[in-house]
Amino acid sequence: MTPETRRTFLKVSGAVLGGIATGTTVTAAERTDRFIVETKGGSLPGDLEVIHEMPGVDFAIVRASEPELQDARGVRDYAPDVEIRLDDPDVNEEAPTVDETSVADEPFYPLQWDKQALDVETAHETTTGEGTRVTIIDTGVAAGHPDLEVNEDLSRNFTGDGLGSANPAGGYHGTHVGGIVAAQTNGEGVAGTAPGTDLVDCRVFSPGALASFGDILAAIVYSAMIDADAANLSLGAYPVPRQANGQFYGRALNSTMTYANKEGTLLVLAAGNDAADLQHDKNFISLPNEGAQGLSVAATGPVGFNWGDEGLEEPPTSPAFYTNYGTNAVDLAAPGGDADLEAAEAEVPGWYFDLVLNTIAEPVYETDDDGNVTGIDGSVYSYGWAAGTSMAAPQVAGAAALVKSANPSYDANQVESALERAADVPDGYDKTYYGSGFLNIVDAL
Repeated sequence: MTPETRRTFLKVSGAVLGGIATGTTVTAAERTDRFIVETKGGSLPGDLEVIHEMPGVDFAIVRASEPELQDARGVRDYAPDVEIRLDDPDVNEEAPTVDETSVADEPFYPLQWDKQALDVETAHETTTGEGTRVTIIDTGVAAGHPDLEVNEDLSRNFTGDGLGSANPAGGYHGTHVGGIVAAQTNGEGVAGTAPGTDLVDCRVFSPGALASFGDILAAIVYSAMIDADAANLSLGAYPVPRQANGQFYGRALNSTMTYANKEGTLLVLAAGNDAADLQHDKNFISLPNEGAQGLSVAATGPVGFNWGDEGLEEPPTSPAFYTNYGTNAVDLAAPGGDADLEAAEAEVPGWYFDLVLNTIAEPVYETDDDGNVTGIDGSVYSYGWAAGTSMAAPQVAGAAALVKSANPSYDANQVESALERAADVPDGYDKTYYGSGFLNIVDAL
């Protein structure tokens, strides 16, 4: 069966396969208490409460009502802040976790088909990412996980929820993403692509909440301010109409991303999991995936790794069933995990081996009598499987750290160029799903 035929079958039949199909499609929800404002000449509106100043760009995030904005000084234009979700296929909810204590003496590299496909072992003969920095703009990266080293001094909480940073306050997702980038090669657990990089947590999700677009923009600016070589954004909102406020959001995003790129920070973005053709959806935009100066990453994955009776049905380089695509909308493809949905529905042993295995940390929350989260009372550290372009993007962010480490004089565009020049579209597959091709770290080095 050709890849295109298989993809069409999955897109049509996924909805009837037990609910573990493609990611849901949602439009970003507007907030009524916060606004993104375009300032006049970069001057902050002094009569409004500024949440994020964002130096370097002519935008700021403020808390205000719309009448207050209309009368405010220094405001050129504005739009409501919007909320953005994590964007992973529902299949992740069915994947198991592995207790950390059961693997302390047995590294999981043999189960990391993603790192094997990228040949990170050979790449590490050149560099492990020393002298570089990567920020994870996500739910939080657990500094306490035994397989991670997180720069707690530089880590920031952008949500205003008071729960701190360098912890998984918003859920396990950010710790999984951070591990894909930089899990330590310390003789236990799993390996990351760039274990030598300086990993920084930029938390934009609170417990049970969506992320505010304004917080994400502020985290991008902060990443540039601390000289991050790459910032990973495994999040998104789609579809957002291009008209009306969509034009303003696109302008704010493009301004912020262009600033970060100019400052040397390569922005690595998950393409999304709606199985959508981003090339031909002219009336909609995907935030932040379609912003200027970003590197958009689609997902690939095997079917049958370590569990199929006849070996691999699909190789690790084949497009994942859920990934967004589009020749000029996607820049690279990288391992994000795939799944045989019928096998998952039937709970065939080992079906989840086709997902991506890495670090997770699940927070233990303190709550009040009404169930509201008031604090974090530790975390449970372990390893788990997940799939999505959320998992593909950090493969590229880690690779960017390796390229930058080996070429310290490279700017963000040169790092991206090196990654794209080294990539190739696998034989028998359509460029639509790959952009420049499948990530090739060794050749990029």
